[in-house]
Amino acid sequence: MNKEKLLKFPCEFPIKIMGTNAPNLIAEITEIVSKYYPQLNPKKDIATKHSSKSNYISVTVTIFATSQKQLDDIYNSLNKHKLVKLTL
Repeated sequence: MNKEKLLKFPCEFPIKIMGTNAPNLIAEITEIVSKYYPQLNPKKDIATKHSSKSNYISVTVTIFATSQKQLDDIYNSLNKHKLVKLTL
């Protein structure tokens, strides 16, 4: 099935990221997502949760997605980052 048909754009979309708990991870995720979604408000649109031993951090960035290409670009850029372990 075509991915475009799975989602109806525009729509609110949560991007889940698991990464190494490094001091600069949130800032770098914010920078990456902001390239494709300039309206990002980090205080409102980003939620975090640390793993039990705080070695990793789960980050949820909620955006108002306008196209599948926008989402693909965000995921591709996040997955190339050295501190990002997984995106959903």
